[in-house]
Amino acid sequence: MTDTTPTLHGIARPSAQEAARHLARRKRRQRRLVAYGLAAIAFAFLMLAILVGSLVVSGAKAFVQTHVTLEVFVDPAEIRADRLPRGGFKDVLQAALQKQIPGIEDRKDAKRLLGILSNGAQFMLRDMVVADPSLIGETIKLTVPVSDPYDQLAKGEIDPETPEEFRRLKDDEIAWFRTLEEKGLVSMPFNWALFTNADSRFPELAGLKGALMGSFWALLVCFVISFPLGIGAAIYLEEFGRKNRVADIIEVNINNLAAVPSVVFGLLALAVFLGWFGLPRSAPLVGGMTLALMTLPTIIIATRAALKAVPPSIREAALGVGASNQQVVFHHVLPLAMPGILTGTIIGLAQALGETAPLLLIGMNAFITSAPASPMDAATALPTQIFIWADSPERGFVARTSAAILVLLGFLIAMNALAIFLRARFERKW
Repeated sequence: MTDTTPTLHGIARPSAQEAARHLARRKRRQRRLVAYGLAAIAFAFLMLAILVGSLVVSGAKAFVQTHVTLEVFVDPAEIRADRLPRGGFKDVLQAALQKQIPGIEDRKDAKRLLGILSNGAQFMLRDMVVADPSLIGETIKLTVPVSDPYDQLAKGEIDPETPEEFRRLKDDEIAWFRTLEEKGLVSMPFNWALFTNADSRFPELAGLKGALMGSFWALLVCFVISFPLGIGAAIYLEEFGRKNRVADIIEVNINNLAAVPSVVFGLLALAVFLGWFGLPRSAPLVGGMTLALMTLPTIIIATRAALKAVPPSIREAALGVGASNQQVVFHHVLPLAMPGILTGTIIGLAQALGETAPLLLIGMNAFITSAPASPMDAATALPTQIFIWADSPERGFVARTSAAILVLLGFLIAMNALAIFLRARFERKW
């Protein structure tokens, strides 16, 4: 007796027991494959959770800012209406602090006491007085940010138990700040300055407004250039161009350009836009043109795929009622393909928003303390602002770097969510 029975042409057929064992092995392999896939997904989510969690833990402190509220007497002996905007604004603030912390007579100690306030406090007071000179001689309530070391102290980044020689603040400076806290003069509101201020060399004053506006102008220029050119090129190649060797070469080059490292486009922009054309360095115009070169292949590929997805029956029906090729494309095919085109465009712009290397090469990492009013003004962008802050030695920029990354991730998630929504909202089932 054997476990197999002969069949047609002498080929042995497995017995029922062998077939059952073979089926059990297949099921085990399938279960292992599913387990490996689930493990890979779980590992990916774990790494993502660690990354985002570390950014949230580090960047959350940048979304609040330590402030101190003082009763400031705008002394006419220090600040005179006929000398504005000049005046002894520092002396006035120092007197307000000494009023809250009496017993400080030494000039060096008084100067160190003034170090509690941010360097921008005097300019905030100046702007208030310049806007309303009637404040001279009055006592006003002024809320200003504290300097970075005291902000770190309030957020628990500086341990008072550390030996004095190993921390930025001395024991008496910590005692002064604790006195202000005990009097209820210290608060930690939401840090709107992170979004309303431009960059600064003082961490407590640095914000993302310049980078946000720079990214806005660069993406606007990128969209204006890449969207019509990409759609036009895709329509010609897919609908009107001849299918020959030249078209094949163009298609291969478009696919290759989509995989070219971004730094290559930055070198091209540096040589052509800045070197040959003489366009202004660090301008969002140049950044947008550079990003447009990168985004064009993505838009062309996405548009061609969307055009191919339109059923041929649409074209045949339009031609059957007498429409020309141009009318078929622009009146029937293109509107039906537009949801896919918009999805590809938004994803391409989201990719361009996160690019850093090409913007660094064209100088969009300069120290700019104001937001650009037009694409021709010098500016930074969100990725380059992150690069600048990450390279800064002050500890306060560590949290701001993580906060800027979270803001950038928020924009990227929003743009991808918009692409998914448009695809789901306007997609048609054929």
